[in-house]
Amino acid sequence: MIVLETERLLLRDHEPQDLDAFCAMEMDPEVRRFVGGRPRTREEAEERFRNAGGLCAAVLKAENRYIGRCGLHPMPGGGVGLGFYIARAYWGRGFATEAARAFVEYGFRELKLRRILASVEVGNEASVRVLEKLGFKRVRREEGERRSFDHFELTAVPS
Repeated sequence: MIVLETERLLLRDHEPQDLDAFCAMEMDPEVRRFVGGRPRTREEAEERFRNAGGLCAAVLKAENRYIGRCGLHPMPGGGVGLGFYIARAYWGRGFATEAARAFVEYGFRELKLRRILASVEVGNEASVRVLEKLGFKRVRREEGERRSFDHFELTAVPS
């Protein structure tokens, strides 16, 4: 089922034909660098696909090709978070911003959210730029032993 549509993307439920492209992303060390630190095995990726975490498939309309996933999801401790992951071959073309913007607008307009959260591992400047383009503000840094995260939020403009 198509959840949202943008100029270049269909944002829909994951479908069985997405499995190989999904697994390729999960097995790519560059894609995984800031989301867990290591690539997943094929078996781990298939398990993750079966439990996709509520994010939608991002499909490039022009090629009818799965290029990643994006969506809103519950955050630990409460709130709604924005997540986006794009296959390396499609980096630098604005797809993450386009998909994320669609979900931000949907969250505020349709779900009547008052605030959307996002967390980015320190060093992932590409994801920070996506969030900044959408108006997110950094609210705090969480220092960890192995990994640290910047936390962002975007609040709805009162109507």
